[in-house]
Amino acid sequence: MSLLRMPALFVGHGSPMNAIEDNCYSRAWFELGNKLPRPRAILVVSAHWYTQGTAVTAMAQPRTIHDFGNFPRELHEKQYPAKGYPELAVLVQDILEPIKVETDFEHWGLDHGSWGILAKMYPDADIPVIQLSIDRNQPASFHYEIGKKLTLLRDEGVLILGSGNVVHNLPAEEIGAKPFPWALSFEQFVRESLTSREEPHPLFTALDREDGLLSNPTPEHFLPLLYVIGTWDKEEPVSTPVEGIEDGSLSMLSIQIG
Repeated sequence: MSLLRMPALFVGHGSPMNAIEDNCYSRAWFELGNKLPRPRAILVVSAHWYTQGTAVTAMAQPRTIHDFGNFPRELHEKQYPAKGYPELAVLVQDILEPIKVETDFEHWGLDHGSWGILAKMYPDADIPVIQLSIDRNQPASFHYEIGKKLTLLRDEGVLILGSGNVVHNLPAEEIGAKPFPWALSFEQFVRESLTSREEPHPLFTALDREDGLLSNPTPEHFLPLLYVIGTWDKEEPVSTPVEGIEDGSLSMLSIQIG
C-alpha cells in the first residue's frame, strides 16, 4: 500500500446501540479510527440506504437520520454533524458513468449504518462524509463492479466504508445465544472467499447457499461487502480487525483491504 492509498473497510455494524455504548466493538472501531491513515473524506455504502436505482448524497450538511425505533432517548437524540462533500459526489457520478447516479440534495443524509460507526471511529465528526445507495434491482456482480470503479478514490485519500453484516437474521436472534451452526459455516465461507481469484467471484452466489439464505433472509446487509471486495487489487493484505457473532445470528465481522 502506498503512503497515500487509503484502506477500504467493511464493518459489521450490528445494533444501533453500539453508537452510544462502550463495548468491545465500539472500542475496536475507535482503535481503527486511530490506526488507519486519516482520510480526507469518507464514502459510505450502508445497508440502510437500499433504493430503486443508485444515488449519492450531495448536500453540504447531511442530516443525522434516526432510522430505528424503540431505543433510548439518548440514541434518538444523538447527532453526527459531519459535513458533506458535494464535489466528491460529482466525482463519483463521473467515475461510475455510464451508470446513472442520482444526486440527492435533501432526501437522505447519514443513516445509522453510517454515523453509528463513524461516531466511534471519528467522534469529532470533522471528516466530510457522503453516502452511496445500493440499487436493490441489480445482481451481486453489479455492486462488485462499482467497487472496482471506485478503487481510484482510495488513491485520493478517500476511505471507502461498507456497513452491513455478513450474517444478519434478526428473526432468528436469541439474546445471549451462541453462534448458530449455519451462521458459523456461512461466515467461514465468506472468510475463505475474500481473496478468491475465481471468476465469477464465489461471493456473487453466496446467498444461494443454504447457510447463506439462513444468514441473510434479505440481501441488503451483505451487499456492502461486495463494494469493498471490489476494491482489492489482488495483492494487498486482507484482514479481519473485528470479529464476533452476537445472539446467534448477527455477525460483527469487519474486513480491511490494505
